[in-house]
Amino acid sequence: MARKSSPIWRNWEVETTPHFSKRMADREFTESDVREMLKRATDWDRDVVEGRWIQKSKTGRTNWELIVEPDRSSKRLVLITAYRPEVD
Repeated sequence: MARKSSPIWRNWEVETTPHFSKRMADREFTESDVREMLKRATDWDRDVVEGRWIQKSKTGRTNWELIVEPDRSSKRLVLITAYRPEVD
Protein backbone atom coordinates (compact mmCIF):
# COMPACT_ATOMS: atom_id res chain seq x y z
CA MET A 1 0.00 0.00 0.00
CA ALA A 2 1.38 3.43 -0.93
CA ARG A 3 2.15 5.89 1.84
CA LYS A 4 0.01 9.04 1.90
CA SER A 5 1.86 12.22 1.03
CA SER A 6 1.98 14.95 3.68
CA PRO A 7 -0.76 17.55 3.38
CA ILE A 8 0.28 21.00 2.16
CA TRP A 9 -0.80 22.55 5.48
CA ARG A 10 1.45 20.36 7.59
CA ASN A 11 4.12 23.08 7.97
CA TRP A 12 1.85 26.11 8.21
CA GLU A 13 1.98 28.41 11.23
CA VAL A 14 -0.07 27.01 14.10
CA GLU A 15 -2.94 28.77 15.85
CA THR A 16 -4.69 27.48 18.97
CA THR A 17 -8.26 27.97 20.10
CA PRO A 18 -9.42 28.60 23.68
CA HIS A 19 -10.86 25.07 23.64
CA PHE A 20 -7.46 23.65 22.70
CA SER A 21 -5.75 25.60 25.50
CA LYS A 22 -8.24 24.18 28.01
CA ARG A 23 -7.61 20.65 26.74
CA MET A 24 -3.86 21.16 27.17
CA ALA A 25 -4.46 21.76 30.88
CA ASP A 26 -7.12 19.03 31.25
CA ARG A 27 -5.08 16.36 29.47
CA GLU A 28 -1.71 17.46 30.84
CA PHE A 29 0.30 18.17 27.72
CA THR A 30 2.42 21.21 26.90
CA GLU A 31 3.13 23.40 23.91
CA SER A 32 6.40 21.47 23.49
CA ASP A 33 4.37 18.23 23.39
CA VAL A 34 2.13 19.73 20.70
CA ARG A 35 5.12 20.72 18.57
CA GLU A 36 6.45 17.17 18.92
CA MET A 37 3.05 15.71 17.99
CA LEU A 38 2.90 17.86 14.87
CA LYS A 39 6.45 16.98 13.92
CA ARG A 40 5.91 13.23 14.42
CA ALA A 41 2.54 12.96 12.66
CA THR A 42 2.16 9.58 10.98
CA ASP A 43 -1.26 9.75 9.33
CA TRP A 44 -4.02 12.18 8.38
CA ASP A 45 -7.69 11.35 7.89
CA ARG A 46 -10.73 13.53 7.24
CA ASP A 47 -12.76 14.26 10.36
CA VAL A 48 -16.57 14.01 10.48
CA VAL A 49 -16.71 17.83 10.58
CA GLU A 50 -16.16 19.19 7.07
CA GLY A 51 -12.83 20.98 6.66
CA ARG A 52 -11.23 19.30 9.69
CA TRP A 53 -8.66 16.54 9.83
CA ILE A 54 -7.54 13.96 12.39
CA GLN A 55 -3.78 13.96 12.63
CA LYS A 56 -2.37 10.83 14.28
CA SER A 57 0.88 11.12 16.18
CA LYS A 58 2.96 9.78 19.03
CA THR A 59 5.07 11.26 21.82
CA GLY A 60 7.17 8.80 23.73
CA ARG A 61 4.92 5.78 24.18
CA THR A 62 1.70 7.77 24.00
CA ASN A 63 -0.54 7.83 20.92
CA TRP A 64 -2.29 11.12 20.21
CA GLU A 65 -4.89 12.38 17.80
CA LEU A 66 -5.10 16.07 17.02
CA ILE A 67 -8.14 17.61 15.37
CA VAL A 68 -6.92 20.37 13.09
CA GLU A 69 -8.58 22.76 10.68
CA PRO A 70 -6.43 24.20 7.91
CA ASP A 71 -7.28 27.86 7.21
CA ARG A 72 -6.25 28.23 3.59
CA SER A 73 -6.87 31.98 3.42
CA SER A 74 -4.37 32.76 6.21
CA LYS A 75 -2.23 29.63 5.71
CA ARG A 76 -2.59 28.72 9.38
CA LEU A 77 -3.26 25.35 10.95
CA VAL A 78 -5.89 25.84 13.64
CA LEU A 79 -5.60 23.31 16.49
CA ILE A 80 -9.06 22.33 17.69
CA THR A 81 -8.32 19.59 20.26
CA ALA A 82 -5.93 16.73 21.08
CA TYR A 83 -6.61 13.49 22.90
CA ARG A 84 -5.23 10.04 23.61
CA PRO A 85 -7.51 7.69 21.65
CA GLU A 86 -7.09 4.79 24.09
CA VAL A 87 -8.09 7.03 27.03
CA ASP A 88 -10.56 9.70 25.91
